[in-house]
Order: sequence, then structure tokens, then C-alpha cells
Amino acid sequence: MAQPQAPSKPASTSSRHSNIVLAIVMLGTMMGALDSTIVLLAFPVINDSLHSDLATSLWIILAYLLILAVATTQMGRIGDIYGRSRIFNLGFVIFTVGSALCGFSPHIYPLIAFRGVQAVGGAIMQATSGAIIADYFPREKRGKAYGYNSLGFTSGAMLGIVLGGVITTFTSWQYIFFINIPIGIIAVIAGLKYLKDAERIPAKLDLAGAGLLAAALVLLSLGLVNFASQGISVLSVVLAVIGAALLPVFILYDRRLKNSMIDFEAFKIRVLRNAIFSAFFLSVGYFSVVFLVIMYLQGIRGLSPLDASLLLVPGYVAGSFLGPIMGRLSDKYGSREIATIGVFFLALAITVYLTMSTTSPLYIVLIASAISGLGTSMFFPANNSAVMANARTGSFGSISGLLRTVQNIGLVGSYVLAISVAAASIPRQIAFEVFIGTTNLTGGVSQDFLFGIHNAFYASIIILAIAGILSFSRGRDTRKQTEGKPKA
Repeated sequence: MAQPQAPSKPASTSSRHSNIVLAIVMLGTMMGALDSTIVLLAFPVINDSLHSDLATSLWIILAYLLILAVATTQMGRIGDIYGRSRIFNLGFVIFTVGSALCGFSPHIYPLIAFRGVQAVGGAIMQATSGAIIADYFPREKRGKAYGYNSLGFTSGAMLGIVLGGVITTFTSWQYIFFINIPIGIIAVIAGLKYLKDAERIPAKLDLAGAGLLAAALVLLSLGLVNFASQGISVLSVVLAVIGAALLPVFILYDRRLKNSMIDFEAFKIRVLRNAIFSAFFLSVGYFSVVFLVIMYLQGIRGLSPLDASLLLVPGYVAGSFLGPIMGRLSDKYGSREIATIGVFFLALAITVYLTMSTTSPLYIVLIASAISGLGTSMFFPANNSAVMANARTGSFGSISGLLRTVQNIGLVGSYVLAISVAAASIPRQIAFEVFIGTTNLTGGVSQDFLFGIHNAFYASIIILAIAGILSFSRGRDTRKQTEGKPKA
């Protein structure tokens, strides 16, 4: 079982230095978020330009999500061992190189492969960013810092929406990847200068455990994705069953190790355990809503992918500005109430989305998007701060990686949920074409699709209710502590 280790302190932790470090981490978070939404909007153009079929091109998105879900399980631990700042900088290098390779890809298969390279870099940055913030900020100030990091995510997602449409309209799709190169070079130079690790934590990697968990997640995800894209089949069932069966095998194996990949002792802390699982259920329940709203706007209302996504911008704007404020409030009052109220606002936003019809005014989407932005700005900074505030010193990297892993798995599950519901109400191939904005629905097909979307919204509200119960039942966490406070 993993044991508490001595703290690893940065070499310099002045207030100015900490703020520069936060800016670098925010930049990494922003790039990862930007790249997820910018690719979504450029999907139809890429599919046509590379003369690919729809089922193959979908792996541009799926490969990225799957590798994020798998790789973050170990990257946080690697950061603990070899130095979180050093590994974060390496992640930025890999992400930037992967972006360049994506832009120069002449065919669909190299593009999918290089998206995998990009995802490895993104996974490293995701898994270590939260731990780096915990290294440089004391417990009572981490909520504010995580709020600013949340601003990086929401602003990146918003920029991706805008830039994706602009770049693909006025230049070519390759530039959605090339835009990362100058930003990445600047960030790597700044990271090498300001991100430092004074000492590392001696431990061993659990490669066998990582292999078991990776196999379980990949097989389970492949089975679910295959079900969503092609329907139920022997292959999808076999993949999902084997993947699910490997999870308890991994747990039984890993619990016996002295340096286990996952710190199972952490799950004995109620605040930590509930915060991690509430993040998982919120990811499953919330992100599917975004997918389905875009499909509604494109397939039923006939909007272009860019116009449809722009209606969601108010939510990202609200989250960007309110995230730091809500993070600061969680420092002052604790995470439980703020995170739980955030879940409530997300459920309220879905309730507003339930009023959408084939002829309803589009301002309903603007209102619901703004409410959801308020919800995410409350939940994520407060919840992330609670996780890192209650992680034991010396395990920040592994806990940060674990949190990102469950969120990424939830994102994959949310995507599967969205496509499965859509494909249950209309033909599966039409559902995919609606998703990428190449087909508009009419008449009875629109009504059937809208009925399916509403059913998915009801399912999302139930899933969010589980997240809310877990969030509220976490108990109160204490922030006014001096442990971990950086020396001036």
C-alpha cells in the first residue's frame, strides 16, 4: 500500500513566483480544452479533406478521449516520482510536437495516431497540474488557485468554439493544430525557467498494475463505443465484459503492493472519496447534455456547427469569470455547500433545456447555458480544491491523476450516452451525421429525435442527483491550516 512521503517543495515559492506558476498551469489547461472543442467544430472539414469515412474519422475524437482516460492513471504517479514540474514540462513538449505532427498529417490514419501523441501530452499536463498548484499554494488559498485554473479550461473551450469556426472558414483545418506550436514553445520556455522541483519522492512504478488498468479501461471503452457506433453485437459485449472483469483483477493485484499505483488509503477519507466519485457522476451526466444540445441545434433547428456552438458561449463566459470567485468562496466557507449548489444549477439548466421544442425560441439555450456556466464555476473549483486539500502530502500527483482519470472516463461514458440515446430514436448513421452537422432532420424524424433527447436529459438529471448526494454527504473539510504553505 502506498505510504505517506515527505513533502516535495518547490525551490522558490514567493507569491510572485507562485502566480507565474499558476499562469503556466492555466495555459496548459487552456490548450487542452481549446483542442477538444476546436477539433469538434473542424470535424466535417477534416472528414471531407482527407476523404475518410465517418466511422474512421470518429476516432480523431475517440482516440484522444480514450488515451486521456487511460494515461492519466499513471502520469500523476510518475510526476510524484520524477518531479511534477519536470514531467509537466515534458507533457507540454509532447503536446506541442503532437500538434505539429497532426497539422502535417496527409491521411486519416496518421492523424489519428498523432492525436494519440497529443493526448499523451495532454494527459501528463492534466495529471500533474492540480498537484503543482497544491505544491505552490497553501490549503486555505488553493480554492482560489483552482478557480483560476478552471478559468483556463472554460476560456480555452470558448476560444476553441470561436477559433474552430474562424480558422476552418478562412484558412484550412491544419491551422487548428498549428496554432498550438508558438503557444507551446513559449510555455515550455517559461516552464523550464519557473517550474522547479526541490526534491522527488522515491518510489517504484507499478507497470503491471498500470497495464491491467489500461487494458480494463481500453477494452471497456472500446466495447461501449462500439455499441454506440454500431449497436449491440457479440464483439461489443465481449469487449465490455472482459474490460469490466479486469477491473476487480486490477484492484486485487494492486492492493497487495507496497507502492500501489492507486492510493487506496485515500478512499478511507470520506471528503476525498465522495469528491472524486461526485466528479465522476457529474462528468457522465453533464457532458452528454452539451453533445445533445449541439445535435438538437444542428439536426432539428438546422444551424451550422459554428452557430450552434456560439449559443453555448454564455455558459463558458460565465464559468470563466465566476470560477475564481467561487474558488475563493470555497476557501472561506468550505467546498460542500458550493459544490453541491453547483450540481443543483446544472440540473436546473437541464430542466430549462427540457422546454426545447422544434419551434421554441433559441434564447432558451442561452439561458440554460448561462445557468450551466454558473453551476460548473461553482462545482469544479470547489470540488478540485477539496480533493487536493484532503490529499496526504506526498501523494498530490497520484491523487490529481486519479481525479482526472475518473473525469475522463466519465467524459467517454457521457459521449457514449449521447450517441446511444440519439441512435435509439433515429437510425444510427443519421445520428452521427447530425452530430457533425451534415444532416438536418424534418417532420416525424425530428419529433422522434427530440423525444430521445428529452429522455437523455431525464437520465442526466438522475445521474446529477447521485453526484449531488455524494457531494453533500462528503462532510465538511477544514481549510484554515498552515500545512503546505509555501515559504516566502
